[in-house]
Amino acid sequence: MKRSVLLGLFVTASMMASTSFAATEDLCEVNLQTIANAKSQIQAPEIQTRVEASVQQAKAHQAMNTKEGTEKCIAETTQTIQDIQNASSGSNK
Repeated sequence: MKRSVLLGLFVTASMMASTSFAATEDLCEVNLQTIANAKSQIQAPEIQTRVEASVQQAKAHQAMNTKEGTEKCIAETTQTIQDIQNASSGSNK
């Protein structure tokens, strides 16, 4: 009985850990897609250049296929999305 409970806890913990890592990988991909969708709304050439450089950097991090690379991809793309939103809200004023 104790062994089956421990095994069940171990399996559950393993599944939850792998799911959370998969979720962060998905967040990186979702952020990249969000940026791709927003590119058409960017009008300033200097911002377009920065966004393109950021996307290339994020894809390089993603290609590492490590947890650290995924975290760096998420950080890079999140910052880029914020920059795009700030530029868009600034141009609407």
